[in-house]
Amino acid sequence: MNKGIFWTVSSCVAFIAIVLGLFLNRFITPSELSISQYKDLQTYILETPRNLSGFSLVNDKGKAFEVEDFEGHWNILFFGFTNCPDICPVTMKQLAVVREQLRENSKKIRFFLVSVDPLRDTPRKLRIYLDNFHAEFVGLTGEIDHLYRFATQVNAPFSPVTKSKDNNYSVDHYANLVLVNPDGKYAGFFRSPHRVENINKSLESLLR
Repeated sequence: MNKGIFWTVSSCVAFIAIVLGLFLNRFITPSELSISQYKDLQTYILETPRNLSGFSLVNDKGKAFEVEDFEGHWNILFFGFTNCPDICPVTMKQLAVVREQLRENSKKIRFFLVSVDPLRDTPRKLRIYLDNFHAEFVGLTGEIDHLYRFATQVNAPFSPVTKSKDNNYSVDHYANLVLVNPDGKYAGFFRSPHRVENINKSLESLLR
């Protein structure tokens, strides 16, 4: 075959392959969901993420945890406590399933339990509790005023208990899941009641 014809044919084949690849990629790669589509999945994304500041927490290893430590990953936070008898263990179990189903994408996101009961939830107690759900889950606790300040910034209010004669007290708290983006900003929330399939569909879009 003439070399000129060979290179012409090769160039045409390569061009067609590139065009075909781009065409298929358009249909294979999921597009990002719209705001209304997120809402259909009980996911509410802020148009302008909000800065977080003015608090310092402690993780389940007893080390300081600052706002900057949220950076670099997407983060899902649940505000609850280890003595919670119902919604907390149910939600943490759901998050364990979410993480498992994310597979490779699970490396792009972290899951936190932020305690609303620092009187009882020590770092060690949080670690023992979270190991029942997933070893990669992270617990956060700290001074009650710092926890409350953080919670109000992400619209996750709770009723603080600063002292109680009854050690079996409960704490009223928010059931939604908070979303913090890789810039360390409050980006939205997943509204309860939670459905694993809805959370995963939203995350597939966010993590694309």
